[in-house]
Amino acid sequence: MNWQQALKDYQHYLRIERGLAQNSIKSYQRDVNKLILYLETHNILEDPIKVSMETVQRFIYDIAKTVNPRSQARIISGLKGFFNYLVFEEYRTDNPMDLLESPKIGRKLPDTLSEPEIDTLIGAIDLSKPEGERNRAMLETLYGCGLRVSELIGLKISDLFFEEGFVKVTGKGDKQRFVPIGTINIKYIDIYRNEIRIHQKIQKGHEDILFLNRRGKKLTRAMIFTIIKRLAEKIGLQKSISPHTFRHSFATHLLENGADLRAIQQMLGHESITTTEVYMHVDRSHLSDVMNKYHPRN
Repeated sequence: MNWQQALKDYQHYLRIERGLAQNSIKSYQRDVNKLILYLETHNILEDPIKVSMETVQRFIYDIAKTVNPRSQARIISGLKGFFNYLVFEEYRTDNPMDLLESPKIGRKLPDTLSEPEIDTLIGAIDLSKPEGERNRAMLETLYGCGLRVSELIGLKISDLFFEEGFVKVTGKGDKQRFVPIGTINIKYIDIYRNEIRIHQKIQKGHEDILFLNRRGKKLTRAMIFTIIKRLAEKIGLQKSISPHTFRHSFATHLLENGADLRAIQQMLGHESITTTEVYMHVDRSHLSDVMNKYHPRN
């Protein structure tokens, strides 16, 4: 088995067996390709079944000179997954990554915006242009429902259940969940749909997509990043933000206002509660307030 065949089979496994999204599959592919490039550069003729722990270890030491600890840990994790797949399929009897430890890295806390910063950012949208109403509706949805950018651009009109107060969201691995949506968010989506979108010429195949670009097609992730970056520059915001910042702010503000962590987990679509628990570290002052307010000794 050569590297390209092994990688192709692995991608098929990630897509079919594990149901991962295309972006996640590409991330795993990049990790394996880094090792393949290292072997080719150093003329090391070891295939996926024969590659040794010593070779992989030299690769990790080499790449550690050019990437930060977090990226290094990401590559190690990706390669462990690849070789675990080969063991699972009985191509190998061992995983050459088993004795390699990831570098110690601190837990990265998510960046968040305050409520006034979100208001200022959305308030800076130019509503005199047709795309203004769309952009306002999109940012309200990112913040109001805590969506990933991929979930936002894939949101369909048929996913909107406004009478029930929910939207159906298709997340990672095509897993679906229902997320509550507030009245203000509904209001701005309706304004966009009834005053702007209704007048657009919509391209075939995009009729059910909620948020469209000027050509009547689904927006790209890059376009959402650009919209947010320009708004941040417009108001002189010093923080480095992205669409994901609105998702982090959604979770943080819910927690600060007393929401249950497991409910936040369900709304975010996290498989594990440990992923959601990072928000417990964002604002420790809130935990002190809870203690002072509810503990009988206080």
